[in-house]
Amino acid sequence: MDLRTWFRSKDLRDRNANSKDRQPRNGDRTSVNPPKCTSSNFVHFLILKYQAYSCSEASRCLPDEPGSIAHDSVKRLLESQPHHTEALYDKAKRLIRADDGVLVIDDSSLDKPYSNQIELVTRQRSGKYHRVVQGINLILTIWTNGSAIVPVDFRIYCPDKDGKNKNDHFRDMLHAADERKFQPGCVSFDSWYSSIDNLKLIHSLKWHWCTRLKSNRLVDPDHSHNWSVSDIDIPPEGKVVHLRQYNFIKVFRIVHSHKEPEHCATDIPDASESDRKSFTDLGWNIEKYHRGIKQCCGIERCQGLKEVAERGHILLSLLAFLRLESHRLNTGSSWYKSKRSIYRSASSLFIASQTF
Repeated sequence: MDLRTWFRSKDLRDRNANSKDRQPRNGDRTSVNPPKCTSSNFVHFLILKYQAYSCSEASRCLPDEPGSIAHDSVKRLLESQPHHTEALYDKAKRLIRADDGVLVIDDSSLDKPYSNQIELVTRQRSGKYHRVVQGINLILTIWTNGSAIVPVDFRIYCPDKDGKNKNDHFRDMLHAADERKFQPGCVSFDSWYSSIDNLKLIHSLKWHWCTRLKSNRLVDPDHSHNWSVSDIDIPPEGKVVHLRQYNFIKVFRIVHSHKEPEHCATDIPDASESDRKSFTDLGWNIEKYHRGIKQCCGIERCQGLKEVAERGHILLSLLAFLRLESHRLNTGSSWYKSKRSIYRSASSLFIASQTF
């Protein structure tokens, strides 16, 4: 089954499911007017496009039968999307096993360097530009077992709106994962989220964690006094130390030829170097995920000015990634190959139709 056939059958199933949930207005069972632009329409639009992701462009690309789809119809679709993450998890839970794999939490900047009036935009450190630029900071949780990369939760960092910092969102997502009955083998995250409060919360949930530590974190290696983790001797197989204000952990030193050594830590005291490497490799999947949602799903490209439109576009972009990931798991075709196959089909039809 090629990508177009798979999408067409999936869209048909979604429309049938949506038709069962529609309720008539004012008791009139014969005058139900479904929205012209559906979430499946926009998800497919995000998958096939590369640069222009505006509502006007969507209205030009979407099918116009039985009537044309106007720019305002697409705009209303974005603004009507839920602000919670249950809509994402409902789709994602079919691809995961809550008692297997690991959870990886990290944030990414949706770069909007030329935006002056878009809501939710703040000053962010950009990995693309390697400096502080304007953007939307997105905190994400994925589930992965090494083969699948499935987004299960996200938060938008905007302290002016909700008064929460990144660590507050981190803990909210941990509580949400606990309510959804996750039992991960490990929770992996960056040094930004390695505060004592966060580590203690994971311990209270009876989960294990693996993170990087900043070089100035204080540990006690010999029951004498605290040292910076960068100043103690750490053998290749790791060393059990006492983390200040926490408990005993195991730390590893990762030596690079081109930059300063990194320090990785876990609360599993008998973890081996191969275990550490396995957790690190699984955690790296979130970087692949960041590239995928930006390059294949247009998550940075929303041109709406209002917060509701931005939130709706982000949610639908993550749903588009789920479609691509589901297709990859079923067929082995990468996200990038799936997008290119659409353009190749269109190019073949165009070339075949030319007569001069």
